[in-house]
Formats: sequence, C-alpha cells, structure tokens
Amino acid sequence: DSQVAKTIRNFPQLMGYSLEENLKPRVQWLKELGVDDSQVANTITKYPQLMGCSLEENLKPMVQWLKGLGMDDSQVAKTIRNFPQLMGYSLEENLKPRVQWLKELGVDDSQVANTITKYPQLMGCSLEENLKPKVMTLRE
Repeated sequence: DSQVAKTIRNFPQLMGYSLEENLKPRVQWLKELGVDDSQVANTITKYPQLMGCSLEENLKPMVQWLKGLGMDDSQVAKTIRNFPQLMGYSLEENLKPRVQWLKELGVDDSQVANTITKYPQLMGCSLEENLKPKVMTLRE
C-alpha cells in the first residue's frame, strides 16, 4: 500500500488512466516480457508514466529494437525492471544515436546489448555534453 501511495503522490495522473485500456494491458505486457508479479509494482513506481505509453507505437517497437541489438528476453526484462524510464525515451532521438556512437567507438553489437542491460541510463545521457567529453578525457 505504501508503494501505491508513493506512486499516486508522485504521479497523480495515473488515477486518470483507464483500467481496461491502459493499466491492465500494460501490466499484462510487463508480465509477458518476464517481469514477475512482485516486480511489476516496483517497475510502475519507478516510472508510472509507462502506463500511459502506447503499446503499439512505443513499447512494442522499443522491445523489438532492443532484441534486434541482440538482447534476449531476460535482458529486456531486467532492463525494464531496473530502468523503466528507458521505455519513455525516443528511439530516434536517444537510443539510435547513442548506440551508433558506441559502435563508432568500437563496441560490438553484443557488447552494446550488455551495456544497455547493465547501465540503461546511458541512453539518456547527452552525447555532446556528457559522453563525448568523458571519452575525450579518457583518451588523453
């Protein structure tokens, strides 16, 4: 109950979502991905906006893209459990440019998948203001 209260306190808009059209289908989708019952509530608490994301236009394409990088089902589930905010990122604006940049650095596909699984927050970091300057410093 404290988890539900925290979620509502942090994102009261959740209460405006449709139970049948938003909440139930997304909870079911999380479970089908391999997020178990005990972790679904944690995942929603971390990123309640997930319940408003379109399954067809956002969530499913994101998962397909992650799998296309070589992630298996358990890696996808782990990534979503640990950092569900990733599902709210833009493929075109966030993920694809950062993955391309990692590949240009010499990180191969399987390493990219492992990198996203271990540290999905990387996909939200600014290339110009954060990642590229750090690499430049490491190269000096």
